[in-house]
Amino acid sequence: MSTKLKKRLVRIIISLALFIPLFIVDKVIHLDSFFNWDGLGWILPFSLYLDIYLIISYDILQKAFRNIRHGQIFDENFLMIFATFGAFAIREFPEAVSVMILYQLGEFFQDLAVGKSRKEIASLMDLKADVAHVIKDDNLLDIDPEELEINTVIRILPGEKIPVDGIIYKGNTYLDNKALTGESVPVEVLEGSNVLSGSININNTIDVKVTKKYADSTVNKILELVENSSNVKSKQEKFITKFAKWYTPIVVIGAVLLALIGSLVTHNVYDWIARALNFLVVSCPCAIVISVPLSFFISLGRSAKQGILIKGSMYLENFNNAKAFVFDKTGTLTKGNFVVSKILPQDREKEILEAAAICESQSIHPIASAITKYNGIDVDLSYTLTNVPGKGVIATKDQSTYLCGNSKLMDDYNVKYTEISSAGTLIYVAKNSEFLGVIEIIDEIKEESYELISYLKKNNIKTIMLTGDNFNVAKNVSSNIGIDMYKYDLLPQDKVYMLDMIMKENKGLVAYVGDGINDAPTLARSDIGISMGGVGSDAAIEASDIVFMNDNLLNIIKAKKVASKTLRIVKENIAFALGVKLAILILSIIFPIHIWIAVFGDVGVALLCILNALRSGKIK
Repeated sequence: MSTKLKKRLVRIIISLALFIPLFIVDKVIHLDSFFNWDGLGWILPFSLYLDIYLIISYDILQKAFRNIRHGQIFDENFLMIFATFGAFAIREFPEAVSVMILYQLGEFFQDLAVGKSRKEIASLMDLKADVAHVIKDDNLLDIDPEELEINTVIRILPGEKIPVDGIIYKGNTYLDNKALTGESVPVEVLEGSNVLSGSININNTIDVKVTKKYADSTVNKILELVENSSNVKSKQEKFITKFAKWYTPIVVIGAVLLALIGSLVTHNVYDWIARALNFLVVSCPCAIVISVPLSFFISLGRSAKQGILIKGSMYLENFNNAKAFVFDKTGTLTKGNFVVSKILPQDREKEILEAAAICESQSIHPIASAITKYNGIDVDLSYTLTNVPGKGVIATKDQSTYLCGNSKLMDDYNVKYTEISSAGTLIYVAKNSEFLGVIEIIDEIKEESYELISYLKKNNIKTIMLTGDNFNVAKNVSSNIGIDMYKYDLLPQDKVYMLDMIMKENKGLVAYVGDGINDAPTLARSDIGISMGGVGSDAAIEASDIVFMNDNLLNIIKAKKVASKTLRIVKENIAFALGVKLAILILSIIFPIHIWIAVFGDVGVALLCILNALRSGKIK
């Protein structure tokens, strides 16, 4: 519990310790008649109750008068001051003090709930290492991670957090990446492995060469994303802000009119002022103003702890309302774990592999890796390579030219090739316009793809796949997992065009799911861009609205359930708060209700809404 909360609790306890005995004595001996000099007997109880009132409410008085000076008149502080001053004016001294004590008690529990949620968010800040051990002249020099330069070698001891992204220079160990990805299974890393800031070194000392400054590291990007998420507000939050701006002055005017009209009609001024004060107390909007943002705040924080980074409540709301999901294929629906399955014709296998290896030698694409790993021979690196986006690679040296790519590349250079039917990706290879043969690459479908597509279809959400692969590959993948529609042979710019068409044809919002590296334009163009396996990917964090820090597709189901529950809780709180308040307001107009009912309509409803908001982000 914070110092501020402890001080408030002490004030509440002191106020109650003074108020309860005074209230009992007042009811037993009637202080207003005990020293009743010339009708001024009320001064004694007024003075005693006022002392307690000032102890419990001095901070509310300060806030109200400070806001009035700044032109911010109508807020909950003003309502409570206005109502309690009115109670003093009609000599309902115990009611004035008790309302303020209960209001402060409600504020205490609200702040306690918010503090607990902030503590959950703050646990993410533990990702940041306090110091970095720089190796200098065989000694260790401790410096701030923000001062680290690229290529500096730092030492990570067992149990310490990695301060910045880097590559293991010496040693091997296991890393705990749970804070980044939500995955509890430790990951083995060896010399030459990439490591991410925020990971915890479990067992062995390792030396790491820095590859990114702290400002560009994974941990800093995550912290910035979480800290800035509150700036991107949902429609509900924007509505509540506007609602509170107009609601309070309308309530104050309504209370004044209620007191005036009721008094004029019935000539019972005291009774109608009391009803107006009840009207003011119950109409305080803090139950909605606090619980709605709190629901989103908690959900965003709890999602981040599970490796689901959502850039703001607006994107959580949009994600919940998405009516179509568009998927990239490679690395998203499939594992991206390519292997060579067939080479035709077999009698030219070595020649075909050597040519393909030359073309793919400088590429980091998974298909290129599959070819170079399968080849296992020395590659001539003296060729000049030219990448043709969406088609393949051209390798040239002296009078020799190799072509390695899809059928479009062969067509561009008038190479007569033999077409074959395949459920895999076909890489055609040619030398000096002579067709050498074809390499078939297959990619496994992720096990969770089946469960995800089934879940989306059960919830009447349309599924579409966009891929640069050929018809046979696209048809095989989509039919296996149950995709509603697919488009194939797409270049990067074609994907953006197809997404535009899909967004125009679908009435609801459209989410695009990709790997965040090759799909940045499409991710940015969609209503909700979702990156899979975003750990360490700058493109993923920059281009997407939601980033899954691991590549598990089931995070979509988890995020869907979180979004649905959060929006449901927000609507429940709005409906419950407004419903109860409206009922009590109507009763206060028709019948002379006691102020305790009005207090429940404010403090009680606020506490119930906050307790309900604390369920946000929790799913089975």
